[in-house]
Amino acid sequence: MQEMFVRHTPMIKSLYLFSMLSLVIAILVVGSTMCWAARAPEKDSGVLLATVQAELQRAKSSLANTNPAPYYIGYQVFDQRSLLVSGTYGTIVTSQPSSRRWADVTMRVGTPALDNTHNENRPSGITSGMLPLFDDRDAIARTLWELTNREYRRAAPAYAKVATNTAVRAVEEDLSPDFSKETPHTYIEKSEAPIEFNQKEWEDKVRKYSAEFRKYPEVYSSTVTVQLEQETSYFVSSDGTKVQTPGVTVRLVVEASTRADDGMELLRVETFDSAKPEGLPSEQELAVKEDKMAADLKALREAPLAEPYDGPALLSGRAAAVFFHEVLGHRLEGHRQRGETEGQTFTKKVNQPILPEFLSVYDDPTLSKMGDVALAGTYAYDDEGVPSQRVTLIQHGILKNFLMSRMPITNFATSNGHGRRQPGLMATGRQGNLIVESTNTVKESEIRGKFIEEIKKAGKPYGLYFEDVEGGFTLTTRELPQAFQVLPVIVWRVYADGRPDQLVRGVDIVGTPLASLNRILLTGDITRVFNGVCGAESGSVPVSASAPAMLFSEMEVQKRAASDERPPILPPPGTNTLTSGAAGSGAKSEAR
Repeated sequence: MQEMFVRHTPMIKSLYLFSMLSLVIAILVVGSTMCWAARAPEKDSGVLLATVQAELQRAKSSLANTNPAPYYIGYQVFDQRSLLVSGTYGTIVTSQPSSRRWADVTMRVGTPALDNTHNENRPSGITSGMLPLFDDRDAIARTLWELTNREYRRAAPAYAKVATNTAVRAVEEDLSPDFSKETPHTYIEKSEAPIEFNQKEWEDKVRKYSAEFRKYPEVYSSTVTVQLEQETSYFVSSDGTKVQTPGVTVRLVVEASTRADDGMELLRVETFDSAKPEGLPSEQELAVKEDKMAADLKALREAPLAEPYDGPALLSGRAAAVFFHEVLGHRLEGHRQRGETEGQTFTKKVNQPILPEFLSVYDDPTLSKMGDVALAGTYAYDDEGVPSQRVTLIQHGILKNFLMSRMPITNFATSNGHGRRQPGLMATGRQGNLIVESTNTVKESEIRGKFIEEIKKAGKPYGLYFEDVEGGFTLTTRELPQAFQVLPVIVWRVYADGRPDQLVRGVDIVGTPLASLNRILLTGDITRVFNGVCGAESGSVPVSASAPAMLFSEMEVQKRAASDERPPILPPPGTNTLTSGAAGSGAKSEAR
């Protein structure tokens, strides 16, 4: 699997790897190496927020007379309790209750017009560390004091460097300030009663869930992971904002893989997100999903390799959602519109058409559900203390707005509540719940017929139907091609002459955004949701993308990188063959 995050370098590579088990494990493993420890559930006493606010006021007063003085200080504390249980083939491999309090101190020295975070110096704006787990006022204050002093010693010399570089370098194209002025907000949402994570109960469930794959010798590896987390975020800043937001997230990740005879690794992942433990699927529902995953893998092992192709294509709603997240969403993040290294694909196209006029796109973190599906990118306030907002990005094909943090750009001077980050990194404009709407729709039962018409019109023997994807990535910097890559897992050849659809493997969708986005002909009438995790400069954040199925007049695919590794020589224990045991046949295409 690919990396779940992007190294913080000037060459920004944005990844959208939905539903990857390694993210869940990586976050918690990193947490464990930073002194995670289990603690008994503790009611919110108010001590933590009061202490953080008092220490902020003390720091603000104490540093006011320094030279250079900070004009902005922010403290954010994440108070987290979690349980991670992971199992394989009916046994437990990881069972880890964890607790931590993580503090981020952000500081801006200079003025909003030019400060220490300018351009490549953004990391100088934050220092992070662990806080005491219990409500000891003196210990908490002492730790924040130490982090604040450490941060000032980073920020002050960084500002001197910025001032020098600005004087000797060429004038930048975008002369917007480094920080926007926002209205202070006070929002206190009391934490719910601490949830008792019943470790034994979840271990028993994971044993049952993971045992399902024992009957499939074609599945060479499989893992079932449950992560439950209860978190309260406390944010206070020197400009008067005070925000307390609690939340519970529950994620179930089922991953299974096999390997074809030619060495190609084949992966199927299913994820389920909920705001409460009882929102996960039942044991019976999950067993059906796991059986389908095993059947898919068996069919993929036997499927022929796809060839490079350029022609009509149909994307399911989930595949189209990932496509839009990668191809469009990242290029509409505000910070990508300034800076000398960014490709700025759409920076100067405001109020110009960039999509067919029947398509509109907005991002709305205030939505908690799409139909009966919970959305992963929901939040009340962003990580800079700004209320989340619905942002109309594209209206009837016309570009209207960008996803803004408190980093202004030309003609967009304020945040629209999309400053997001993972703990320890500076916030940037990021996607939340990206939603694509269409006025040129046909019933999903009719879209296959339209697809076949387009295949015949193009003079192709077949078109490609992309039923499901595992993720993708996109490149947005000038040093590299302005390209994207989406990673499908279930792809069908749909023949124009009526032959049965043929499952193929080993193909990736590739292209450039300006060309690809204008080849959409029509869409289905049902919106599908893809929940997952997105990694970029400000770290990994939960997101969702929603879209209907889409018919493209033309799409380019390439062969996936090959592997010289072969399947196991010996059969799995308890079986006599590598190819028996999987029930059913290949998955049916939704396009049929």
